[in-house]
Parts: sequence; C-alpha cells; structure tokens
Amino acid sequence: MNIYRILGFIERVAQYYQGKGYGSASIDSEVRSVKKLLNSSSDIKIAIDIGGNIGKYTDALMKVFPEAEVHIFEPQKINIEKLKLKFIEQRNIKIQQLGVSNKNDTMTLYSNKNGSGLASLSKRKLDHFGIDFNLEEKVEVIKFEDYWINNLNKREIGLLKMDIEGHELHALKGLGEAIKHIQAIQIEFGGANIDTRTFFQDFWYFFKQHNYELFRITPFGIQKIAMYKERDEFFSTTNFIAIRKV
Repeated sequence: MNIYRILGFIERVAQYYQGKGYGSASIDSEVRSVKKLLNSSSDIKIAIDIGGNIGKYTDALMKVFPEAEVHIFEPQKINIEKLKLKFIEQRNIKIQQLGVSNKNDTMTLYSNKNGSGLASLSKRKLDHFGIDFNLEEKVEVIKFEDYWINNLNKREIGLLKMDIEGHELHALKGLGEAIKHIQAIQIEFGGANIDTRTFFQDFWYFFKQHNYELFRITPFGIQKIAMYKERDEFFSTTNFIAIRKV
C-alpha cells in the first residue's frame, strides 16, 4: 500500500474520533450530548428545530425530552406535508413552513431533488460528487427574533438546533435579543460552509461574543473547544453545541 494512502487513512481515523466528520449519522448522540451539558431534562420546556426536514431530529428529541414544546421550521413544501402527517397527534409539536435567516424575505431554495436534506439557500457546487442542484423552490424566510417575540412571547428556550446547509451563521445573526434567552444552540458545520464562505472561526467568535462556551460532539463524548485553532476548519459534517454561560 502506498505510504500516502496509509497516512491518509490514519489522518481520517484520527479526525473522526475527534468528532470531525462524525456528524452525518449521530442524531441520538447529539440529543444525549445536549442533555448531558444541560444536566437536567427539566431544563427544556421549549425546543426549536430549524431545518427539520422529515422530523428525525425531533423524533430523537422527543425520546429524551418528551414534555418539550417543539417548534419545527422547514421550508420545503413536500417535507411539510410529511411532518404534518408524522406528528398529527402530537399537539406539543408546532410545524412552520418557513426558513430562518437574518431577514424576512422570499428566497430561492436550491436542491438536487424534492425533499432533499442537502437543500440550501445557496446553489451549491457539487459537480465533484455528481450532484446537480437543478431544482428551485420559492420559500419564505424569517428572522427568528420576530418569531420569538410574536409567537413565543419572549419565553426562555432550552435548545435551538440549526441544520440549514451553510446558512447557520445568517440565522444566528437573526436571533437578535433571543440569543440571551437560549440555553443551548446546536449547529452543523460542513461542506455547505464552503459554498457560503463561512468558517468555523466565524462561529467561534460569534459564540464567544455572546457569552457561550462551545463543544464538539465526538464518538467519545463532548470535547470543549477552549480556543480557536485553524485545524478546526474541517469541512465534513461536524456538530457543535454552544452552552450559554450563567
């Protein structure tokens, strides 16, 4: 075997066990990690699932926090229909056909197929994977701060999760004053951030500015990111949890 292939394999394994690239199939681990960091299931009265897709994250959330009131934001019409059918008997789950950004607007959502989990407000360049973002759908997006004021009456939020394919930083900036009333924020970071030209550094300083501690989810548990390092700019799906300091 070529020495570079061996070194590449070792590199990938080491990165994975640091949590870098671990986030593509770790939903149950993500929710358990939130619970561990908050240290109490009773802390979550309200949870927000931004980028709900077909509800897998909310499923995992309800197993751990069954009494939580969950607000799902999903812009794709086909997924909204699936979500309404899936959660038809659960009155504590509120479904909104909306995207979340840093403004209130009508925007274009690009995707490779209807209902795709890759759908993004950016037309991603994924030719190297043989993926063509040739589908377009007009969607409504909002600043979450407005929803928090008008629909949640400025209540405290236990968890806000974002998985919106590279536009997490825009949505974070649209939290406004709500960010002072959220205990935990979970974000996904990965290849879509290449397309939106947003970096882990942007997130690290954003959370530092707003008095949050940042953690990465790994196969071994939760790793605190005490300071920014350039080697943390890793563009395979990785999940982070930010915890507001008391």
